[in-house]
Amino acid sequence: MPKQVSDQPRRTLLAGKIVWNFGQSVIDCVVRNLSDAGACVQVESTRDVPDRFLLTVHGSPEQRPCKLAWQSDNRIGVSFVISVANPEQRPQNPQEFLRGRLLALRESLDEVDVGVVLLDAGLKAQFINKAFRRMWKLPDAKADAGVPFVALMYHGRDTRAYEVPADDLDDYVASRVELVNAGDVAPMDLRLTDGHVVRFQCAALPNGGRVLTYTYVTDIVRHSDRLKTLTSALDCVEDGVMLFDSDMRLEFINQKARRIWSIPEDESRLGTPLEKIMEHTKLIFDVSPDEAEALVSARLIAIRSGEPRPTDIKTIDGKTIRAHCTRLASGQRMLTYYDVTDLVRTAEHLQLLATTDSMTGLFNRRHFLTSAKAELDRFQRYHRPLTLLMLDIDHFKSVNDRFGHATGDDVIRAVARTCSNGKRASDVIGRLGGEEFAILLPETGLAEAGRVALRIQNCIAAEIHGFEKVSFRVTASIGIASATASMSGIDALMRNADKALYQAKANGRNAIAAFEVVPRDDLKNAAE
Repeated sequence: MPKQVSDQPRRTLLAGKIVWNFGQSVIDCVVRNLSDAGACVQVESTRDVPDRFLLTVHGSPEQRPCKLAWQSDNRIGVSFVISVANPEQRPQNPQEFLRGRLLALRESLDEVDVGVVLLDAGLKAQFINKAFRRMWKLPDAKADAGVPFVALMYHGRDTRAYEVPADDLDDYVASRVELVNAGDVAPMDLRLTDGHVVRFQCAALPNGGRVLTYTYVTDIVRHSDRLKTLTSALDCVEDGVMLFDSDMRLEFINQKARRIWSIPEDESRLGTPLEKIMEHTKLIFDVSPDEAEALVSARLIAIRSGEPRPTDIKTIDGKTIRAHCTRLASGQRMLTYYDVTDLVRTAEHLQLLATTDSMTGLFNRRHFLTSAKAELDRFQRYHRPLTLLMLDIDHFKSVNDRFGHATGDDVIRAVARTCSNGKRASDVIGRLGGEEFAILLPETGLAEAGRVALRIQNCIAAEIHGFEKVSFRVTASIGIASATASMSGIDALMRNADKALYQAKANGRNAIAAFEVVPRDDLKNAAE
């Protein structure tokens, strides 16, 4: 009698041949996990292997009829076909038969990319395939130790695999164990800290066990997340957005567009023709019915042609909606609508930024010079008095050096407030840069400007500043210049005031000097 296949050592790699077509077709192979019930066979390629064939194992003359059970790229699982005419081919041991089937199943599950865990009724792992081990970086020693499912969850917790806040990890583990114990079959997407997303699903077995599967769905979830994010973002923007396909049928409309044109949701379903959507828009136009019809017709032509030129539409509630059409490469049309009244606020804000010094709230140099030029032009037309004060904080660098730039900024803001206090509506105050300020006084002669300068100077000197536990004061030097009919422009007035300021500094600082030489006593008398 030939030597029984079951006598071969388990898990020994044996040479073999796959034979079919009445011996005309033969493929060399390596036989793995050989048992009386079947085997795992490794070949160069499974492409030409038929569903049924004969298997010859080296050292045994017997050819075993086989049936294909499963296959991967280079391996196949086979079960031996038992011939009724030859009872000797029947497995002598039912347990050996089941073991062979189990080995074949384990071999096949180790080849798939889906993570698989088989739990018994006590939720202990009976089998963990290679994909799961790779997915969760699970050591073979732990995977083969029959650990409970909760231990697998704690492994994920300890390796920081879950994208879950640290304080919530224990509750997360407990809830997952509870779901598996209950046999909850609802799929769950697990987000991992490495950026991947795994779809988890549990199936209950008749014996009380569980089969758990883990599948990478990162790309699917990312695309879904992006689509949801884009849709949510477009629903939250202040602009109305519509998207039409190349046949001019609606693909997307956000809530803002519905509100602008008062379009009910049931009349703006996907696939609604452009013409039906535009019928709603004409009800909002602040024009006569005939003009509305003409406007809708013009808009339809412009949209179909992809005309990019924006169109402003007056609505019955007094707003102006700016409509813009963008032709996409795929032939789609994206229509955007926004309220131009918001642009007015934006323009005012931009105007404020363009004209105001952010630190002090005074006019910046550019806007001050623009306003001063307008005042000088009025002076030259009407010959009314106009005087300019140039003010500089004395020894400001030492303030920065001793107390830091933050304290220096506080001093600059304090001086700006002093200059602004008591300001007339016609006066123009600006920060020229650093610690230098300018005050333009329309309808003000040199003597009155001297009194204003002296009052500002005294207020600056009287204010106490602090840094931590240190208190200190600062002073300012001021130069004064009056406009004259012969001046060529505002630059000349600025130069004269600047010269006077340098003279005040040369006089020892905390001083006032006028471009026309005026003794300080005269200025004090004028102030009195």
